[in-house]
This record gives sequence, structure tokens and C-alpha cells, in this order.
Amino acid sequence: MTSTQSPIEHRSASAGTTRLSIDLGALAANWRKMRDLSGSARCGAAVKADAYGIGAEIAAPRLAREGCRDFFVADANEGAQLRPLLPDARIYVLNGVFEGSFAQTLAHDLVPIINSPAQADFWCSNADNRAYALHIDTGMNRMGLTPEQAVAHSQSGAPSPCLVLSHFACADEPDHPLNARQIKLFEALKPSFAGIEASLANSGGIFLGSSCHHDLTRPGIALYGGEPGAHLPNRLHTVVTAETRVLLIRDAKAGESVSYGAAHVLTRDSRIAVCGVGYADGFHRSASGAGVPLRSAVPQGTCGAINGVQIPVIGKITMDLTMFDVTDLPEDAINAGDWVELLGPTITLEQAAGAAGTISYELLTSLGRRHTRSYLG
Repeated sequence: MTSTQSPIEHRSASAGTTRLSIDLGALAANWRKMRDLSGSARCGAAVKADAYGIGAEIAAPRLAREGCRDFFVADANEGAQLRPLLPDARIYVLNGVFEGSFAQTLAHDLVPIINSPAQADFWCSNADNRAYALHIDTGMNRMGLTPEQAVAHSQSGAPSPCLVLSHFACADEPDHPLNARQIKLFEALKPSFAGIEASLANSGGIFLGSSCHHDLTRPGIALYGGEPGAHLPNRLHTVVTAETRVLLIRDAKAGESVSYGAAHVLTRDSRIAVCGVGYADGFHRSASGAGVPLRSAVPQGTCGAINGVQIPVIGKITMDLTMFDVTDLPEDAINAGDWVELLGPTITLEQAAGAAGTISYELLTSLGRRHTRSYLG
């Protein structure tokens, strides 16, 4: 977040006990980075799940102003909400089409991504040559036609898709052998769809090189400041800063316990900052170390930060409240009413997610409704 930027939207900044500052300038800069790394390929944007939790109705138009013309949503409801804001964009629906979403898909000029022969038959029989994309599964065993089904579709006489695509299973692990197998298989299938645009690379796939870029790339987590892979360079800007207000500072004695279950017993006289955020706000209970095996990978545990200094969570995170140990701070360094960073410039998205035993995608998309949001840039 840049202090010289002015908010384009601000909702009751002093009303709540949690707040999100969302830097749209950083979002745009990350998209430009992905665009430049995509080479000659066009760069789209995954804005499903409310733009990974930051607000699709604000994020998508900002990306459109940067030149993005291809957007990916999960279902027809998400596409319908964005269509009035993106009148000239192509909006792809990743989950395809079924009878209940057919009318909505047509009414809002959405492009379904066909994932099965049954979806293909339904669309091609009823949509009067309207555009669609064809998803081919090359190794993830999730969505998409098998390679054999895709070739059969190409030979069936059905209208041709406007795009063929597949999805990496392990792009966040550059050396994983499945990446090379998926690239090879996708290349082998392209002749069956000659003259049709192709798309394979998600955020991590963009970093795998030009052999993955084809005609259109589909960055997601990288746009929102997340690392596209554990071994890939993070040269991206912080988009989301989450903070919580200190409600009170309390003193507690060595031997006393903190929070539910008396799971944390103090080993020294302590000062505790009680803050107004909890798992109802997407600050996961697992971040307090409640039975999460992955927690061992982050031995320092979950921290907040005040003025760039990290402070650890103590005791179990509750629905609405979290406790931080501020014993080592000078007494005048933190007071009731101050704001503690949960993620942002000091606590990276990956650090916060790792401490909770999860991934940046889940952390962002689980942000609750109570956060006061301000949009900058």
C-alpha cells in the first residue's frame, strides 16, 4: 500500500475492529508483470471467488483499464455479476454449463468452458453456434475431456470452440515431471484443433517458460500478490494488508493460562494485547497451532506486527478475538485502539498462510464479511 495513493472507495473506516486495505495499483502492476512474462501471448485474469476475496466488482474493472480482455470466473452467477462492468470483455465460465445455467449463460454472453462430452453435446445442440471453450484434461484428473474424447469431439462435426485449454497440476513445482508430460500431451493435441487459440499457463505456468504460454495465459494468485510457487521468485507487489484493532492490553502472571482449553500456560509475567479478529474473519483457528501438522514447518508460529515488529499469537484464536504477546515491546509501543498487521508488508501472505497450515489461496478467499475495506489506486 502506497501512502500517496488516495482511496477510491472507503467504508466506515472507524466502525469495525478489522480492516483490509486493497491496493489496486499493486494489482494492476502484478498483472502487467504477468503480461510481460507472457511474451506474445495475451494475458487474462482469474477473478473467480470474488477475485480471490478482494472484490471482483472492483478488481476486474481495474484490470480491464490496464488492458485485460479475458476473465475467468467459476460459475454463471459470477459472470452475470461482472458482465455490466465488463461490457466488451470475454468472460469464461470454468465450471461449464448445465441446464439450470444455460439461460443465464446466454443472457450475459458468457463463454462456458466445456468439461465433458455431455456438456459438449448439450451446448452444441442448444446454443445456436454461440462461442464456447473446450477443456482437455492432460493429467490432473479433475475437470475436462480426456484426450481421446477431445479428439473425437474435434472430428464430430460440432461447431469448433473458440479456445482449447488445459490446467497444470504441479506448476508451482517447476521440476515436477508431470509438468513436462502435460506440456507434451497438450502440444500433441493442438493439431486436432488447428487455428483455434490455446491456453495452458496459470500463474506458475507462466514462469515455466514460453512453451507454456501459447495464445492466452490465465494468472490468478500472482495477481493478488501470492507466490506462484515455492521455488519461483516473488517479484510481486503486496495487494492486501489486513489489520485488527487492539481492544485492550492486559497483564497476566506466570502460571496463568490464556484462551480456551487453557492450552497456553504463561512461563513469565506477560502483557497481552487482545484484538478484535478471529476465525469468523478468516484468521484461522489453526493458526494458533490447534492440531495442524503443517505448523511444524513454521516453528515461530503465527505473528502479527506493529510498526514492523512481529508479535506472536498466544492461546487459541477464537471466533472474534485473538491474543498477542506484547511483553517484549516497550509499554508505550502499543495501546488500545492501535492497529496490528495480520498480513501485508511485514507478514507476507505465504507466511500467514503457512503458519495456519494452509495456502495463500485459501487464506485470501476465506476473508470474512466483517472487514472494513478501503481500495487504493
